[in-house]
Amino acid sequence: MSEHEPRVEPLTLPREYGRVKHTLRWADVSRRLSMAPHYWLATVRGDGRPHTVPIDGLWETDCLWFGGSVATVHHLNLLRGGEVSVHTEDAIAPVIVEGIAELITPSSEQAQMLTARSRAKYGYGDPAAYASPLWMVVPHRALAWTSFPTDASRFVFGGR
Repeated sequence: MSEHEPRVEPLTLPREYGRVKHTLRWADVSRRLSMAPHYWLATVRGDGRPHTVPIDGLWETDCLWFGGSVATVHHLNLLRGGEVSVHTEDAIAPVIVEGIAELITPSSEQAQMLTARSRAKYGYGDPAAYASPLWMVVPHRALAWTSFPTDASRFVFGGR
């Protein structure tokens, strides 16, 4: 969704963790998000307790799209407040996205694109599901590295 690449900066680390020598390129990090088979989604329950769940999703146009039943805990949590943290499954070279999840109905063009991407990535994709309201995570920040701490990078979206 972003018109411009996010600002990249070295991640601030405690001195004993080592020094960041260079940052990653957003295009490479975005590709890793797109290729990730699954994601971990963290939300907050009404009483303040955290809730984390694995999800299927599609990283497209610098946003994560996902659906699911309206009866799930994470759906109910997101209806109360859309702040989320999402990360890839890879604990050695992770990508961690912090942002806001918005429940939107994709345009017909978006629904067609998401259906095609889902079929390519997961082997399934019901066009009716992608024409219904979906969650779209708009990132505010992302953290990523491939060789900690050497390339630990922070990406900031939209001047935040």
